[in-house]
Amino acid sequence: MKIGIIGTGGVGGYFGGKLALAGHDVIFIARGAHLNAIQQNGLQIKSFQGEFTVKNAHATDNLEELKGADVILLTTKAWQIKDLAPQLKGIVDQNTILLPLQNGVLSSEELLEEMPDKHIMGGLCRIISMIESPGVISHIGVNPTITFGELNNTETSATVLLKQLFEEAGIEAYHAKDIQADRWKKFISICLSGLLALTRTNYGELRTLPETRELMIQLVTEVFQVAKGAHINLPSDFVEKTITVTDSLPFHSNSSMARDIWQGKPSELEYQNGTVVRLGKKYGVPTPVNAFVYNCLLPMELKARNK
Repeated sequence: MKIGIIGTGGVGGYFGGKLALAGHDVIFIARGAHLNAIQQNGLQIKSFQGEFTVKNAHATDNLEELKGADVILLTTKAWQIKDLAPQLKGIVDQNTILLPLQNGVLSSEELLEEMPDKHIMGGLCRIISMIESPGVISHIGVNPTITFGELNNTETSATVLLKQLFEEAGIEAYHAKDIQADRWKKFISICLSGLLALTRTNYGELRTLPETRELMIQLVTEVFQVAKGAHINLPSDFVEKTITVTDSLPFHSNSSMARDIWQGKPSELEYQNGTVVRLGKKYGVPTPVNAFVYNCLLPMELKARNK
């Protein structure tokens, strides 16, 4: 099967590597030193669950090479999807499946602005991974999983194909009965990234200090209330479940958005806490903690984008 990976970072590199190892024709879209290293030395995956290298990995910066792909995984940052969507119109054909795995709850909707919904799934993944050095992906936490589903929550030949594809590659995958709810469940937890960035803490420090733990709980509660305002079907105890999961994360782990902000890079701030603030206003839900986090980080975000 021909599979495209757009964004060979911690997410795309890991899952694309597993698919390539299973014998599929995987094309990795990358750039710069990372691209050069993959082309010269292959793609190396370091993982606490086992290391492997994709030798002779097919890596390029040319999207045109994805024409005719059966499946394309979109694993860029959330803010890159809007600009990427128009470029995909000339690449996908009537049978191509597009599966966005971005953080946030807007990626599928932004793709729909440019192409028919028959191409587009809703999706999310769970993994803590990053580019350790050019050509090397480091998976440091969480059992990697992919959750996906049609936007109308039906089972189709495409959902059957994806589940088989992932499972045969040794990837734990779930066909969601309600992909909107599942995307919001992850969204609620990842919005802690802004608080990590602002307090310059890891998950262990954030949850241990009573003052920041209280902020953590308030932030998650606000996002949950916004989800209710958007009529997302979430269990009533989901805030407590989210905090329990956060308490189980590796003490020294943090998030990709926090790392981006600390390093002065453009981040997913607008697609995380910024989205909470905007949707809170739309649905009449107060979001003071998320607004404080967003407002405090916004100057750094604008500076990173030279605005």
